Amino acid sequence: MSELITAELVDLDLSAETKDAAARSLAERMAAHGRVTDLEGFLADVAAREAQMPTGLDGGIGIPHCRSAHVTEPTLAFGRSASGIDFGAPDGPADLIFLIAAPAGGDADHLSILSTLARHLMDDSFTGALRSATEAEPAAALIRGDAPPEEPPPGEPPTDTRSAPAPEPEPTTASKSAPEPQGVSEPAPEPQPTPAATPHTPSAEAPSAPAPSAPAPFRIVAITSCPTGIAHTYMAAESLEKAGQAAGVEVFVETQGSAGFERLDPRLVADADGVIFAHDVEVREKERFAGKPTVDVGVKAGINRPAELIAEVRQKAERGEVAAPARAAAPMDKDAATGDGFATRLRKWLMTGVSYMVPFVAAGGLLIALAFAIGGYTINKAPSVADHFLWTDATSWAALLFQVGNVAFGFLVPVLAGFIAYGMADRPGLVPGFVGGAIALTINAGFLGGLIAGLIAGAVVRAIQRVAVPPVLRGIMPVVVIPLISSALVGFLMFLVIGKPVAALQKGLTDWLSGLTGANAIILGVILGLMMCFDLGGPLNKVAYAFAVGGLANPNEGSLKVMAAVMAAGMVPPLAMALATTVRGRLFTKTERDNGKAAWVLGASFITEGAIPFAAADPLRVIPAAMAGGAVTGALSMAFGCTLRAPHGGIFVVPLIGQPFVYLLAIAAGTGVSAALVILLKGLGTRRRAGAADAPADGGAEVKAAA
Repeated sequence: MSELITAELVDLDLSAETKDAAARSLAERMAAHGRVTDLEGFLADVAAREAQMPTGLDGGIGIPHCRSAHVTEPTLAFGRSASGIDFGAPDGPADLIFLIAAPAGGDADHLSILSTLARHLMDDSFTGALRSATEAEPAAALIRGDAPPEEPPPGEPPTDTRSAPAPEPEPTTASKSAPEPQGVSEPAPEPQPTPAATPHTPSAEAPSAPAPSAPAPFRIVAITSCPTGIAHTYMAAESLEKAGQAAGVEVFVETQGSAGFERLDPRLVADADGVIFAHDVEVREKERFAGKPTVDVGVKAGINRPAELIAEVRQKAERGEVAAPARAAAPMDKDAATGDGFATRLRKWLMTGVSYMVPFVAAGGLLIALAFAIGGYTINKAPSVADHFLWTDATSWAALLFQVGNVAFGFLVPVLAGFIAYGMADRPGLVPGFVGGAIALTINAGFLGGLIAGLIAGAVVRAIQRVAVPPVLRGIMPVVVIPLISSALVGFLMFLVIGKPVAALQKGLTDWLSGLTGANAIILGVILGLMMCFDLGGPLNKVAYAFAVGGLANPNEGSLKVMAAVMAAGMVPPLAMALATTVRGRLFTKTERDNGKAAWVLGASFITEGAIPFAAADPLRVIPAAMAGGAVTGALSMAFGCTLRAPHGGIFVVPLIGQPFVYLLAIAAGTGVSAALVILLKGLGTRRRAGAADAPADGGAEVKAAA
């Protein structure tokens, strides 16, 4: 296992002017020493992490960091900038920049070292020593922990003058992980009781009679966590613990970081007087802290203003203000960031329903497609196989496949509604969600009705869960009260209020699809193609796919054309990336060329997600190119009048496609357009970078002239 940082990974004269340039300069050092395998891919991961939340901290510190598949082992590079670089900190530019690189499956030992570094960054003597370092090797040793920071001579101020030093902790304050004071030369305090003294701290002189026990200090338990779980998580913990020492408060922190987390002792949680959540991802097992005064903020607040948070939770405790009983987070909310808005959560709820619906689509749709392939398109009129089945008759087997597939298809809308509600409200949402979805089928409200029923069911259950109920009723709430009330309310709304307008809208949409011809059909094909290729398997892609699948429940000429256009467009992005890496491999990294080989199979199988690795590394070139090809394919598929009865399968269901030869031609045309565009855009970018590299640096023109 290599050292986390070496002298070669230290740049005490970092000349970059922007955070992107700083990250690139430090990452190039990592790549030169084999710590990073794909420089551009790693920098894309750093930029994606930076987009989630700026990594600048008060005190002139920037900590760009990420977990990446392009990192071979946990690594740290350090740069010191004389002019400062803006990393988004409230107090201005950063002069100390730490680029932290962790592999996608980083080992716990190295990640714990990174967490220790993050805590050291809250120590003024540590940052001051880095600012005064004159050589790379001592700076690297200091960061590794091989050498302690030198204390300034008596009477001199700390080297770091950007922020005032943290107040000295009171000697009687307890904290979970704060070190005991060492080498303190101050005179012993007068032997008098103080409110901050702990019951177990002996006074300087033993009293002749037992002294009354001092009141126990205020006790706070805290959770810190950030999206990457490497830096901010541990810096917030250190900051809260130091502020607790200064305020005479016991602070016990549970860090939910990349190296896992060790739960606080349940007795400690039960005895706590208040709770602080400083987090940017959902707190795990949050229900442990129910019913206590709680302050809930982002992780940066834990770093920048811990004293305010401690004061706020004490004020809440004095007022008797406690948090509402916690309910377990809904499945799609468990990884949500604190700042996620309604639109983001709505997307996740809808994706939950769609993801659970897709297996029913695949099973039912492919069974129906096989039935048509074996028994012809009149197999849907066959009698029930429960009454009439001949073991030696192929038509009977085709009828069996069709009828089983049809039953599976009958679950599409209820499953969609049920699991949308599940994503919003966990298991209590399942019953009203399924009931609402079944009602949507009953009143012919279809896919749209199921979607709305799921949202209504989830909202109703969440509203009921917020109602305070006597403790005696809590045990029967999830199994009796919530299913009863929510199902009744959802049923009322779907049958009498919302269902009929939605059913009318669904009928109008179906009739419109049935009558699509000419230019209207081509425009719809373009729109569907753009949706399928915009986010490559994300929410917009799933909306277009679910729209197409919903039409297969009651198929007609228009809905079968839509299904064909959607699948064709969805195959284009991975096929185009595979073609581009084959034709112009030098424009792509080795990892991308390897991914391109797999993308042939993924694209042919209608797995649009096969293009995601390319889009993640270069979204501004790959996504527009993919959308252009998808639009061409969708338009051609609709113009050719291609139809499809199977909801999935790619080229493996070509025999079930109407007009199969021109259908494949439409896919080939879109693939060619996307591949040509991505090659063109990447080629232009490469030439621009080459031109910039050939351009002389400051003073370069004069040097050339002199030569």
